[in-house]
Amino acid sequence: MVKPKAKVDSSKCLACCGCISVCPQDAITWCSGKAFVNKEECIGCSICVKTCPVGAVSQEV
Repeated sequence: MVKPKAKVDSSKCLACCGCISVCPQDAITWCSGKAFVNKEECIGCSICVKTCPVGAVSQEV
């Protein structure tokens, strides 16, 4: 079973770097001043989802 990948709602992202700092795969980077998830690198661990203080990071359904 494939785990759902993380995604970022750039309209909610505060650019706090929290998700980038906790990603064990370094799958989250900056793109135009907001967090961006490289879906090929994301393992769906959801650590970034739990870390985001405003709910900008979620998992695809």
